[in-house]
Amino acid sequence: MKRKTVSGGKFLSRITEIIEASRTAIHRAVNSEMVSAYWFIGREIIREEQKGSERAEYGKKIIETLSRYLSDRYGDGWSPSHLWHVRQFYILYRDRIPGKLHTLRADSVRKIPHTLRAELSWSHYRVLMRADDPKARSFYEAECAANN
Repeated sequence: MKRKTVSGGKFLSRITEIIEASRTAIHRAVNSEMVSAYWFIGREIIREEQKGSERAEYGKKIIETLSRYLSDRYGDGWSPSHLWHVRQFYILYRDRIPGKLHTLRADSVRKIPHTLRAELSWSHYRVLMRADDPKARSFYEAECAANN
Protein backbone atom coordinates (compact mmCIF):
# COMPACT_ATOMS: atom_id res chain seq x y z
CA MET A 1 0.00 0.00 0.00
CA LYS A 2 1.30 3.42 -0.92
CA ARG A 3 1.75 5.95 1.89
CA LYS A 4 0.47 9.48 1.44
CA THR A 5 3.09 12.13 2.02
CA VAL A 6 2.52 15.55 3.48
CA SER A 7 2.75 18.10 0.76
CA GLY A 8 3.13 21.82 0.89
CA GLY A 9 5.92 23.77 2.44
CA LYS A 10 3.44 26.18 4.07
CA PHE A 11 1.93 23.39 6.18
CA LEU A 12 5.35 22.24 7.38
CA SER A 13 6.40 25.83 7.97
CA ARG A 14 3.33 26.49 10.16
CA ILE A 15 4.01 23.36 12.23
CA THR A 16 7.65 24.38 12.62
CA GLU A 17 6.57 27.86 13.75
CA ILE A 18 4.27 26.37 16.40
CA ILE A 19 7.05 24.15 17.76
CA GLU A 20 9.62 26.97 17.77
CA ALA A 21 7.23 29.40 19.47
CA SER A 22 6.40 26.79 22.12
CA ARG A 23 10.05 26.07 22.77
CA THR A 24 10.76 29.77 23.19
CA ALA A 25 7.80 30.17 25.57
CA ILE A 26 8.94 27.16 27.63
CA HIS A 27 12.49 28.51 27.83
CA ARG A 28 11.23 31.93 28.97
CA ALA A 29 8.88 30.37 31.53
CA VAL A 30 11.69 28.30 33.04
CA ASN A 31 14.01 31.33 33.19
CA SER A 32 11.28 33.49 34.70
CA GLU A 33 10.56 30.91 37.40
CA MET A 34 14.27 30.57 38.17
CA VAL A 35 14.70 34.36 38.49
CA SER A 36 11.61 34.54 40.74
CA ALA A 37 12.93 31.72 42.92
CA TYR A 38 16.29 33.48 43.27
CA TRP A 39 14.54 36.72 44.29
CA PHE A 40 12.59 34.90 47.01
CA ILE A 41 15.67 32.97 48.19
CA GLY A 42 17.58 36.27 48.40
CA ARG A 43 14.73 37.74 50.43
CA GLU A 44 14.84 34.81 52.87
CA ILE A 45 18.63 35.13 53.24
CA ILE A 46 18.28 38.84 54.09
CA ARG A 47 15.44 38.15 56.53
CA GLU A 48 17.52 35.51 58.28
CA GLU A 49 20.57 37.79 58.41
CA GLN A 50 18.55 40.56 60.02
CA LYS A 51 17.87 38.26 62.97
CA GLY A 52 21.61 37.92 63.65
CA SER A 53 23.63 40.28 65.79
CA GLU A 54 26.98 40.20 63.99
CA ARG A 55 25.88 40.70 60.41
CA ALA A 56 29.07 39.99 58.48
CA GLU A 57 30.02 36.78 60.28
CA TYR A 58 26.43 35.66 60.69
CA GLY A 59 25.74 36.30 56.99
CA LYS A 60 28.79 34.30 55.97
CA LYS A 61 27.71 31.41 58.19
CA ILE A 62 24.16 31.48 56.76
CA ILE A 63 25.46 31.36 53.19
CA GLU A 64 27.90 28.51 53.89
CA THR A 65 25.32 26.45 55.77
CA LEU A 66 22.67 27.04 53.13
CA SER A 67 25.13 26.15 50.36
CA ARG A 68 25.96 22.80 51.98
CA TYR A 69 22.30 22.01 52.62
CA LEU A 70 21.11 22.89 49.10
CA SER A 71 24.05 21.14 47.44
CA ASP A 72 23.34 17.96 49.42
CA ARG A 73 19.66 18.14 48.59
CA TYR A 74 19.69 19.43 44.99
CA GLY A 75 23.21 18.82 43.69
CA ASP A 76 25.62 21.28 42.11
CA GLY A 77 24.75 24.90 41.47
CA TRP A 78 24.34 26.13 45.05
CA SER A 79 27.85 27.36 45.81
CA PRO A 80 28.41 30.12 48.36
CA SER A 81 29.33 32.52 45.54
CA HIS A 82 26.07 31.76 43.73
CA LEU A 83 24.11 32.39 46.92
CA TRP A 84 25.94 35.70 47.45
CA HIS A 85 24.80 36.68 43.94
CA VAL A 86 21.23 35.65 44.78
CA ARG A 87 21.43 37.76 47.95
CA GLN A 88 22.80 40.72 45.99
CA PHE A 89 20.08 40.29 43.37
CA TYR A 90 17.41 40.69 46.02
CA ILE A 91 19.14 43.73 47.50
CA LEU A 92 19.31 45.47 44.11
CA TYR A 93 15.82 44.44 43.02
CA ARG A 94 13.93 44.35 46.32
CA ASP A 95 11.45 46.88 44.95
CA ARG A 96 10.76 44.63 41.95
CA ILE A 97 8.46 41.88 43.10
CA PRO A 98 8.22 38.77 40.89
CA GLY A 99 4.89 37.98 39.26
CA LYS A 100 4.45 34.65 40.98
CA LEU A 101 3.98 34.75 44.70
CA HIS A 102 5.89 32.02 46.49
CA THR A 103 4.17 31.95 49.84
CA LEU A 104 5.48 30.67 53.07
CA ARG A 105 3.07 29.85 55.87
CA ALA A 106 3.84 33.18 57.53
CA ASP A 107 3.19 35.20 54.35
CA SER A 108 -0.22 36.46 53.40
CA VAL A 109 -1.52 35.54 49.97
CA ARG A 110 -2.24 38.48 47.70
CA LYS A 111 -2.00 39.41 44.05
CA ILE A 112 1.33 40.94 43.17
CA PRO A 113 2.04 42.72 39.89
CA HIS A 114 4.95 41.40 37.87
CA THR A 115 7.75 43.92 37.98
CA LEU A 116 10.78 41.75 37.23
CA ARG A 117 11.07 41.37 33.47
CA ALA A 118 10.01 37.86 32.48
CA GLU A 119 11.93 38.13 29.23
CA LEU A 120 15.27 38.48 31.04
CA SER A 121 17.18 35.45 32.24
CA TRP A 122 19.36 35.04 35.31
CA SER A 123 22.38 35.62 33.05
CA HIS A 124 20.95 38.99 32.01
CA TYR A 125 20.38 39.99 35.63
CA ARG A 126 23.88 38.88 36.60
CA VAL A 127 25.33 41.27 34.01
CA LEU A 128 22.90 44.05 34.94
CA MET A 129 23.86 43.74 38.62
CA ARG A 130 27.33 45.01 37.71
CA ALA A 131 25.91 48.47 36.96
CA ASP A 132 26.24 50.61 40.08
CA ASP A 133 23.83 53.32 38.94
CA PRO A 134 20.17 52.21 39.24
CA LYS A 135 19.17 54.45 36.30
CA ALA A 136 21.82 52.89 34.08
CA ARG A 137 20.72 49.43 35.24
CA SER A 138 17.10 50.25 34.31
CA PHE A 139 18.17 51.59 30.92
CA TYR A 140 20.18 48.46 30.09
CA GLU A 141 17.39 46.27 31.41
CA ALA A 142 14.92 47.89 29.01
CA GLU A 143 17.42 47.58 26.15
CA CYS A 144 17.99 43.87 26.86
CA ALA A 145 14.25 43.22 26.92
CA ALA A 146 13.59 45.24 23.75
CA ASN A 147 16.40 43.64 21.78
CA ASN A 148 16.04 40.11 23.07
